[in-house]
Amino acid sequence: MGSVAMRNAPAAGRTVPTIAVAGAEFAAEPCGALWWPQERLLAVADLHLEKGSALARRGALLPPYDTAATVSRLAATVTRLHPRTVIALGDSFHDTGAGARIDAASRAALAALQRGRTWIWVAGNHDPCPPDGIPGDWYAELAVGPVVFRHEPDPAAPAGEIAGHLHPVAKVSLKGRGIRRRCFAGDGRRLVMPAFGAYAGGLNVLDPAFAGLFAAASLCAWMLGASAVYPLPRRRLLPD
Repeated sequence: MGSVAMRNAPAAGRTVPTIAVAGAEFAAEPCGALWWPQERLLAVADLHLEKGSALARRGALLPPYDTAATVSRLAATVTRLHPRTVIALGDSFHDTGAGARIDAASRAALAALQRGRTWIWVAGNHDPCPPDGIPGDWYAELAVGPVVFRHEPDPAAPAGEIAGHLHPVAKVSLKGRGIRRRCFAGDGRRLVMPAFGAYAGGLNVLDPAFAGLFAAASLCAWMLGASAVYPLPRRRLLPD
C-alpha cells in the first residue's frame, strides 16, 4: 500500500488501523474520526449539522434528530480520547442558517465539548462563514506539522493533505453480497475523511470525482464497521 501503514493499534478491544500521511501516523476510529495521538488532535469532517431541518423546510419527512445524534457520537469520542485540539473539516453546518436552528440542548452539548480545548472550524462550501453564537476559531485551512487540514481536497497540493468534502464510501463483495460503507480513502500522501454527520450521504471512492487525488497502485480504503475499521486495497474495491 505504498506508505500507507496497515498496523493495528489496540484500543479497548477495537481494531483501529494506523494510517500514515506524509510520515505522520493517525488512528482511524470506527466512528469516522481521525485521531493523532502525538498531537492529541481529533479531526472530523462533514458534520452537516441541521441537515434534517434544512430538508424539512423543503418538504422532506425526516426525523429532526440528526444534530443531536451527530453531537452525541462526537461527544462519546471526545470523552474517550480527551483531545487537546478538535478540528472539524468544513461543512460542519449544513447551511449558513444552521446555527440559528440548533436546539438549546444540542447547542449546550456542543459548548460543553469545546470547554478546555482548542476547537477549530475549517470553512466549507456549505458553511463559508461562522454561524452566529457558535464558539471556536475559524480557518480557511490549517497546517499542523507535516499536514494541512482543509475542506476540499486539492489535486495539486503537495503530500500531507487531509480533507473531507467528498464523503467517500467503499463497496466490496463479501460472500456474494455487496457491502457499501463509509470509509477513509488515502495513498500515503493524501487522506480524504468520511462524512461524520448522521444524514450525510456518500460517494464511491472509484467515482470520477476522486480522479487525480490518489496514486491508483497505492489507494487504500479503510471501511468503517460497528466496532472496527477494515483496510481494503484498491483491488478489492467495486464501483456502484
